[in-house]
Amino acid sequence: MMNFIPIALITFKIVVLGTGMLFAIKWHYDQDKKTQKGEVLITVSKITAILLLSLLGLLFVTFTLARMLGLDLTLPR
Repeated sequence: MMNFIPIALITFKIVVLGTGMLFAIKWHYDQDKKTQKGEVLITVSKITAILLLSLLGLLFVTFTLARMLGLDLTLPR
């Protein structure tokens, strides 16, 4: 009986994840047919700009905190 449990649970997991992936792919495919290519490009460029600004802000905060803590940030020669 104990050998049957992992087989049943793994089979159930594969069926559930497979069904979820099928519906996710179908939903994205249907959404792609609805949207215009220009809208996707604008959205991607907005997300890229937000991520780059976040990265620059994180770098600024990191270096500011390092200087406040007295860490040596000079490059070795």
